[in-house]
Amino acid sequence: MIKWREQLTVPNILTMVRLACIPWMAQEIYQSRGYSGLSAALFLGIWFTDILDGWIARRFKQVSDLGKVLDPLVDKIFQLTTAIMMWVVGRLPLWVPIAMLAKELLMVAGGIILWKKQYVVSSKWYGKITTVLITMAFVVIFFLPEQYVWLSPYIFILPIAMLYFSLFSYAANVWRLWNSGV
Repeated sequence: MIKWREQLTVPNILTMVRLACIPWMAQEIYQSRGYSGLSAALFLGIWFTDILDGWIARRFKQVSDLGKVLDPLVDKIFQLTTAIMMWVVGRLPLWVPIAMLAKELLMVAGGIILWKKQYVVSSKWYGKITTVLITMAFVVIFFLPEQYVWLSPYIFILPIAMLYFSLFSYAANVWRLWNSGV
């Protein structure tokens, strides 16, 4: 049984604030066509809050079961919402949100398999680098003048390549665990 009082930690509150800000960011992207300082500020604020809640959780030993599920879920919602909204306003090609969604669906499938075996996969360096590259690419897209939006597919080549490198690296780890009988 979950003890909700123990789950009400500063990192989890920050994660919920982050989740609540995603629709506001999406609306701002839509209204500004993805080219505004406010859109970029909301995006960076949400991303910074993600870094902050993780640091607080580890530093002050406030890691919780709820946070282990909620934080990555909100991260996925945040990244996919940003990608979809940037596609909707014409600042990103459709293949970017599709590539991101496909990767997340595969990660969820792998997570379910490991959950059934009672194993939790922790984040690795390549996953963190992927997140930074995607974040940097989005920031560039937020500030890219309209006449240069044609560059957006090229800006996302490295982040998406790293995203799939991460996916295959995590998959290789899952394969090794599966075959080791964990």
